[in-house]
Amino acid sequence: MTFTADEMMAVEASRLLTNGNVCFVGIGLPSLAANLARRTHAPKCVLVYESGAIGAKPTKLPLSIGDGELAETADAVVSVPEMFAYWLQAGRIDVGFLGAAQIDRHGNLNSTVIGDYATPKVRLPGGGGAPEIATSVTDVYVMLRQTPRAFVEQLDFKTSRGDRVRAVVTDLGSLESRDGELTLVRVHPGVSIDDARAATGWELAIADDVAETEPPTRAELEALRSLETSVRE
Repeated sequence: MTFTADEMMAVEASRLLTNGNVCFVGIGLPSLAANLARRTHAPKCVLVYESGAIGAKPTKLPLSIGDGELAETADAVVSVPEMFAYWLQAGRIDVGFLGAAQIDRHGNLNSTVIGDYATPKVRLPGGGGAPEIATSVTDVYVMLRQTPRAFVEQLDFKTSRGDRVRAVVTDLGSLESRDGELTLVRVHPGVSIDDARAATGWELAIADDVAETEPPTRAELEALRSLETSVRE
């Protein structure tokens, strides 16, 4: 089956999750990948959303953290203060799945503004729970499309620290944090190392043994496309 770069990104990101994970999920691409994992190889992965839904099992991709589908299918729904104080900050959630507008070589994230904070070119949605997620979970996984505008030498604003960012999956490949710096470890089919370099705003570190990502299976693509179709219906 043929697939797009975005589909490859979603499938590869979903593969990071396992049945043992309790995952705090961001809306958008991270939610797509997390729900794909639950529909395929990690059905017992526990998905947690900022609105207070614990163990959400949506039958369609949620449009926001306030989507009623999350509460209706959750094992439990708690208040937002309880979610952050008792569940997140107490270390009961091991994985955070985040997106962002910008990322730097150390995994620091910006989802606040593009340009000067006082007079920005673009005012973004803001951090929400991302700063707390980034400092409270064990492992942070990030998804975003790889361009020089997103992979920048200097963030316009640091929303979330990158200390716990372990992996970044893009539409071009996958990066891992090695010695505090994001390092290219895989490129997706049809993508070269030079493509990844050209899409990065700093001198990208390259692993000695860069591999090619395993293409999506038919089952992964069918599950992914069923989720994407549910958003359009």
